[in-house]
Amino acid sequence: MPPKKIDPESRLRKICLSFPQTTERLSHSMPTWFYKDKKSFLSLMMHGHHQNRFPHFWCAAGPGVQEDLIASAPDQFFKPPYVGSRGWVAVRLDRKPDWTIIERLCAEAYRVVSGGK
Repeated sequence: MPPKKIDPESRLRKICLSFPQTTERLSHSMPTWFYKDKKSFLSLMMHGHHQNRFPHFWCAAGPGVQEDLIASAPDQFFKPPYVGSRGWVAVRLDRKPDWTIIERLCAEAYRVVSGGK
């Protein structure tokens, strides 16, 4: 029997809630994870957002990360509206994403927002 497939929302929830002092709540009708219930570090759009009608998430990123990811795989990563100007990166979830990379991006997003905690 093949292993049970875990949906992206459940996978992201498990990753994000593993970080200390992290909470989850809806923000703009989207599951969003916060450090100390105040600073968001990742938002999930399972049904798309505006012109991007595919599942994806936005996350905080360190200096230069957004540009590097988009340059390396523009079909997987893009600059999100609103928070893209602050260095956040968007990650498509409809193209067989590499969950090892996603776990690292989640950890980086948490680190950026928590101040390296």
